[in-house]
Amino acid sequence: MLGSAHRAAGGVRVPYVGSLSLFWRVFVVNAAIVIAVGIGVELFLPLPDGLDPVDVADLLVAVFVLLVANSLLRGRLFRPLERLAEQMETTDVLRSGQQLPIEGVAEVAMLERAFNRMVDRLEQERRQAGAYALRAQEDERKRLARGLHDEVAQSMTAVLLQLKELAADASPGQRTRIASSQGVVKQSLEDVRRLAQELRPELLDKVGLVSALEHLADTVEERSHIRVNQRFERDLPPLDPEVELVLYRVAQESLTNVVRHAAASEATLSLTRDDGSVVLRVVDNGRGFSERQPEGGGLRGIRERALIIGGAVSIKPRPAAGVEVRLAIPTGT
Repeated sequence: MLGSAHRAAGGVRVPYVGSLSLFWRVFVVNAAIVIAVGIGVELFLPLPDGLDPVDVADLLVAVFVLLVANSLLRGRLFRPLERLAEQMETTDVLRSGQQLPIEGVAEVAMLERAFNRMVDRLEQERRQAGAYALRAQEDERKRLARGLHDEVAQSMTAVLLQLKELAADASPGQRTRIASSQGVVKQSLEDVRRLAQELRPELLDKVGLVSALEHLADTVEERSHIRVNQRFERDLPPLDPEVELVLYRVAQESLTNVVRHAAASEATLSLTRDDGSVVLRVVDNGRGFSERQPEGGGLRGIRERALIIGGAVSIKPRPAAGVEVRLAIPTGT
């Protein structure tokens, strides 16, 4: 049985090879065949002097030659298969550059081409599904933001006006309590407006991407006491609204990660033109991270948004300190 400690091959008991690599499996099988043939020759065509040490040495030499021959063939026959297996284990459709070079022999090359086609198909399907999910998510964000702004914020404004009217006819002691209530309502109203802005950046629709990013950087600097340097080129090519939204969301998520996890004192947000692309960069001077650590949902979300619009994203620790998030969007200009 396959699960037994040993299996028979040509009358010779050989070690179980289920856990060996393909190269060693082929070698063990070939060596077993050579040994079995040698023993079979002795059994059915007995030599005059029997199986002497010279014959055993010849058999060992044959096995050694077989090992050398298999080793010479390994690079061309087995290594492409091993590389394909490793690539299949580590492929991530949210990362670019997952194609395999076609280097194997005919049959292996067919597998490599099939793998590349599969990766292309998965990326395309993920892009389409992600675009649909992104539109649905943004529509829901817009609905919630409109509800907060048009309903909750207006109701709280009406409460403030009523408190103001009550304060006009109240006693001094009551005015103190009303003023306290007014402060709570004003702070809650400010929080509601901030949430509405984070859900759907109205400035992006009203004044454009650069102004929205400037406001985002100013807001982060004000609320976190992290200095956010700004570098924006004004003469940028026209961008699709969906691309602008992705650039804004990536900047927003990156700065949020800096505030929550980086322990940084300074960050830089830039949007520039570079060799036919618009490039967004968020760099901080925080504690960074190890590239071997699994990525959290925020970073995975950045990669998925980049995939949707056909951008190239890089998230890596800097040599000195901190992290750099770079998103390049091809513009063709």
